[in-house]
Amino acid sequence: MNQKTHFHYRRLGAFVCFLAFGLLIILCGFGQVGFAATDQLSPAQSEVPVLKLSLRDAMDAAVDQNPTVRLFQERIHQAQDVANTQLGALLPNLSGRLSGARRRFFTGSFGGSPTVTDPRDFYEARAALTQNVFSLSLIQRWRAAKSGVDVASLNAEVSKRDTMATVGLVYLETLRAKAAVEARKADVTLNQELLHLATERKAAGMATRLDVTRAKVQLENVRQRLLVAENEHDRAKLNLIRAIGLSFDVALTLTDEMAMVAVPEQTMAEALAVANENRTELKVQKQRERLASLTHSSVASERLPSIQASGDVGLIGNQIPDMLTTDNVQVLMTVPIYDGGQREGRISESKSLVRQEAITTQDTRYQVTLEVRDALLTLHSSKKQVSVAEEGLKLSLTELELARERFAVGVATNIEVTNAQTSVAQARDNVIESLFNFNAARINLARSQGRLQDL
Repeated sequence: MNQKTHFHYRRLGAFVCFLAFGLLIILCGFGQVGFAATDQLSPAQSEVPVLKLSLRDAMDAAVDQNPTVRLFQERIHQAQDVANTQLGALLPNLSGRLSGARRRFFTGSFGGSPTVTDPRDFYEARAALTQNVFSLSLIQRWRAAKSGVDVASLNAEVSKRDTMATVGLVYLETLRAKAAVEARKADVTLNQELLHLATERKAAGMATRLDVTRAKVQLENVRQRLLVAENEHDRAKLNLIRAIGLSFDVALTLTDEMAMVAVPEQTMAEALAVANENRTELKVQKQRERLASLTHSSVASERLPSIQASGDVGLIGNQIPDMLTTDNVQVLMTVPIYDGGQREGRISESKSLVRQEAITTQDTRYQVTLEVRDALLTLHSSKKQVSVAEEGLKLSLTELELARERFAVGVATNIEVTNAQTSVAQARDNVIESLFNFNAARINLARSQGRLQDL
């Protein structure tokens, strides 16, 4: 092996060592990345975030997150684009044209020997301006389109308030499910105490095996009801998340509780007056009537003459440096005479739409009146229901205590205790249901009067 060959081998060996060292660094880098990825998936970082919501927070969040509200917001933009399109018909329209051509002209007669000129170049650059001077139909169309924007805005407000009310009711349903879970837990605790009492009484010879078995059966029954209540609570929270429009990857915690609150007294006339002043549905229906009236006016105005001015100026010539200026200005009056009855058909159709909107307005007023009366009656009734339910719960707890004492001294079997337990569970459900009805009536009354923001 000569010195030159030995030198090449040494270079090759150094290259191999360098390559192996580089691979080792890369592998170590992958290992660190792998460890880093493992660190990113640690349980502490993969926990579901906790979201605490009050009733007001939930209603406000729905305004920004709910898909229905966002859809109506997009319809406002659409209506504004329509109005801009109609306005464009009233503004000047400017267009430009640039052309170049090479032509041959026929100069002879067909009877003799036809002749054709040599090719000639033509260049033209022209700008044209068109302006509608007067068209009542276009003006009314633009006004109708502007009214359409108002209708879309009010519809979005109606959607927002409906969504807020819906979310508020779903929030209450979730609170009701939560209260049911707490009631079932209280039932389980109570039944465990009664089972312990029955077991002690049997050991003392003052109760039978049947009493103990009956207590066990009752305990398993309330445990089953607890499982059902917990499932209903979880489902209610999912429905609330969906109603608001949040991600399902959150742990929802409700900070409010169902309770009796002071509600200002209102007569039916006062409640209806507030609703007639604030209900957005009545405002949007007035705008719909106006929109239908303007649409009818725009169609009827097509019978009138319209005036349009136009002009153009440009350069024309055989050579670009030698082009000459030409212009044209004109005023055009268009007088509609007969279109086969199409215009009259559209006028009749628009009249029908005006009448339909008037009927809808009357029906909307009836619906608002119905909603206010129903909500106010339900509110008054639910107040009384809460008082009756709370009194019933007190009496059922007293009955249960007396039954326990009678069973403890051996005067009665635990059948009385079981019946008293059932009464307590029913009384707790009555309190939960009456509180839910009361608070739901508050939301429904606020919605029917158009004052959810004051709830």
